[in-house]
Amino acid sequence: MRLVFAGTPEVALPALDALIASEKHEVVAVVTRPDAPAGRGRRMVASPVAERAEEAGIEVLKPAKPRDPEFLARLGEIAPDCCPVVAYGALLPKAALEIPAHGWVNLHFSLLPAWRGAAPVQHSVLAGDEMTGASTFQIEEGLDSGPVFGVVTEEVRASDTSGDLLTRLAFAGAGLLEATMDGIENGTLLPVPQPSEGISLAPKITVEDAEIDWTAPALRVDRLVRACTPAPGAWTTFREERLKVVSARPVTDRTDLAPGQLAATKKAVYVGTGSHAVELTWVRPQGKKPMLAADWARGVRIAEGERLGA
Repeated sequence: MRLVFAGTPEVALPALDALIASEKHEVVAVVTRPDAPAGRGRRMVASPVAERAEEAGIEVLKPAKPRDPEFLARLGEIAPDCCPVVAYGALLPKAALEIPAHGWVNLHFSLLPAWRGAAPVQHSVLAGDEMTGASTFQIEEGLDSGPVFGVVTEEVRASDTSGDLLTRLAFAGAGLLEATMDGIENGTLLPVPQPSEGISLAPKITVEDAEIDWTAPALRVDRLVRACTPAPGAWTTFREERLKVVSARPVTDRTDLAPGQLAATKKAVYVGTGSHAVELTWVRPQGKKPMLAADWARGVRIAEGERLGA
């Protein structure tokens, strides 16, 4: 099939690479978000998908909005058979959905209908799921509600951050998306409607959502830190300045600290929660680079009874 691939961030690259390498299909163009400011200089930078496509000599389309008439006209001229999508980042209008003969097929990083929305992997970690996966489905006008072509499953490990889990799903999902294109092309794969039970939503996790509540149990604190790593980053406050918690681990044998209360030794920093303590392993003070929590504690000289959070 002639494919137009839609995607934007780095997590979309394994799928794009797999389709470019496919002997059965041709990626004739990619659709991605417009260049955006990045870095300290705030210079305009192309998306990872745009850069990869340009390296491969593939046409790149960067509509401000997918409903733009110029974009729809060009897509119509290209006349793709199918448009595979991975983390494109914009809602597709009906006019765009109707152009490819086989529609738009999204690779979504959950086992639908669980975790429909922008942040399925983060919510899976936050909820303590033991198993998740990726699904390919036919895009329709509803939110991740279209019929499903196929799934792959992936165990959620106890130490997984969202970044760890998403990386594994990106590569497993790349194979699933390529196989889905194969099945659509040869007519052996038909989508199955999603069940009406088991629907859960995964809206974007904001910076406000990522603030640690030290009165919550240690298990909840651990999940929040891992779910918000690498972005937006779990955080708290210390001496009225923001402190990001890059990594931490529950410590079940220490229950003597009140929620938010700090205790530091030469090699470890502990914080009380609503249950047992957690050990901070890496932190990032405001305006500084990540550092070992023990090094941070030595530098700030934690006083007896000092606490994190409000």
